Amino acid sequence: MIVYNSLASRGVNYGWQATFAGYQKGYPTKEAMGTLTFTILTLEKLSDNSAFMIGKWHLKRSTDEPNGHFTLLWKKIKGQWVIVADHTS
Repeated sequence: MIVYNSLASRGVNYGWQATFAGYQKGYPTKEAMGTLTFTILTLEKLSDNSAFMIGKWHLKRSTDEPNGHFTLLWKKIKGQWVIVADHTS
């Protein structure tokens, strides 16, 4: 899986562990993490096993409220829907 980590502006991360480690480094406390909400704008099923989603994200923290958009490519693997590509800006 390839995940683009735009929150840290460090480019492309490969795999779940690298992505998780980046989030832990960027958001070391609950206050730094804030409250993240999502709004799905479109969800298009491309086939029985793939879908494309576009949405907005909003992060509420005591010091600021960054926000942006995301695109996700979902794939059904072994009966479960998983994100196989994520671009967030």
